[in-house]
Amino acid sequence: MPTLEPYANYLRAGLVVLIGMSLGFALTLAALRSGYGFNPLEVGPWVAWPDIGGPDVDPYARAVIARSGEAPLAKEQGLVFVARVDSTGATLDGDCDYTITDPTPPTRFWTIDLAAPDGGAIDWPGGRRGYSSVDVLRRENGAFEIAVSRETRPGNWLSPGAARRFAVVLRLYDVGLDAAARPDAEVFPKILRRGCA
Repeated sequence: MPTLEPYANYLRAGLVVLIGMSLGFALTLAALRSGYGFNPLEVGPWVAWPDIGGPDVDPYARAVIARSGEAPLAKEQGLVFVARVDSTGATLDGDCDYTITDPTPPTRFWTIDLAAPDGGAIDWPGGRRGYSSVDVLRRENGAFEIAVSRETRPGNWLSPGAARRFAVVLRLYDVGLDAAARPDAEVFPKILRRGCA
């Protein structure tokens, strides 16, 4: 009866290769689903990846961009910050009401809108997708508030629609922010929970 003893080393090597490949694919998939790779810039609830629009983008971020079809801003053009949590660190919940309040970092132009946690579009009731620095309603002192609620609110109002989870996206164009230094969270908008249904 033939024995498998001469092939045992080959079988072990093949098993190690299969385990290594499976582990590598699993870790790569987890990295692709967790954001744009390494070195995020975190300021309070806001997270950005300043390097994704430049030549030094890491391979994981490059793969995420290729998969999503995005055209990210170059660092000199602006920065995109995403908040999936409020200013206390609690996950943003579509059943809760929030207020987004100023300030914003010094910038030529900014926009604030809502998106799905993965960055995709959500159902936009009422047609209003977001606000910009030129069309947001302001108080006499220049301050602004944006209500986020499923129920209609007077003034600046955005709705997460039927989404259970959502994200707030802040785009800063032609911003003088030094991404290499730790920006001050006090110059970024606050996301304050007002209550839940």
